[in-house]
Amino acid sequence: MAIGSGLGAQLGIAAESGYGTFQAPSKFIEFTKESLALKKGTAQSAGIAAGRLVPLASRRVVTRKEAQGSIDFEVTNKGMGLLLQALMGTSVTPVQQAATAAYLQSHVLASIAGKSLTIQKGVPLTSGTVTDKTFVGCKVVSAEFSCESPGMLMATFEIDAKDSDEGQTLATASYAAMAPFHFGQMAVKAGAYASEAALDGIRKLSVKIERPQDVERFYAGQAGLKKEPIENDQVKISGTLETDYTHTTLDDLHTSDAGTSLVWEFIGPNIASTYDETFRVVLPSIKLNEGPPTVDGFGVIKPSFNFTGLFDGTNMPRIEYMSTDTAL
Repeated sequence: MAIGSGLGAQLGIAAESGYGTFQAPSKFIEFTKESLALKKGTAQSAGIAAGRLVPLASRRVVTRKEAQGSIDFEVTNKGMGLLLQALMGTSVTPVQQAATAAYLQSHVLASIAGKSLTIQKGVPLTSGTVTDKTFVGCKVVSAEFSCESPGMLMATFEIDAKDSDEGQTLATASYAAMAPFHFGQMAVKAGAYASEAALDGIRKLSVKIERPQDVERFYAGQAGLKKEPIENDQVKISGTLETDYTHTTLDDLHTSDAGTSLVWEFIGPNIASTYDETFRVVLPSIKLNEGPPTVDGFGVIKPSFNFTGLFDGTNMPRIEYMSTDTAL
């Protein structure tokens, strides 16, 4: 029996064969918090009946159901593939590097049509009994990654789901040995695409990728449940670079409104040969919106540059993930 608190909770995920089709979880995420919850739409009869002072409980109906929420977690060196695929859209098969235990996943930005997850969470009662909360038809609406000294690389995934099902069997959680990426492994590079050079003075970086979708596709004949959300706007990529004013590279880019490629990477321990554990975000073109340096006291000048990720006309944004995972 589990511990009757958050210590006994679990979160499992699996890729679905079709939107809203339950798939037993195959991967278990070590998360820091979550807010996935059922949302229901109800209607209450207001029929007038002589002498009736309170609406009848039997005349309240549930007209629609959906689920929404977020998951916060540390980005680790294993087990991230399914979430990255649901965010970026490309169907990915890890590619073995030479004859080693290293496998590369290249998650290039693409349509997320047909990409949905089953997410099952186990929520412990105080008795230690763990209750099942299963969410089907989970679409990633956005994801934000951030890292600063002396912390871990953190991620927040916003989820929209078709339904919440409490009748499934709670999967038995199992966890591979994994470790988080962290600030000590972080490097930030900028410059011409594929020739980026390291930037000095970066204290913190965050990147948010938004996948706008029409999540209100509630139609007659669907038993109050939505059809798969459809992308209804261009992908929005934004971020913030918090720095010390050690050079004018970013300042000059802000002034000129010139574009630059941005590479944000974390290089972990060696897997084999020349292949290391890696998490890398590649944005082939960003432009800086705000952040010229200002002096607000005696201390080191610390500009904070906000940026927008754009398409350079040739190369799509991508996330590269090198691990020992042979499958997502």
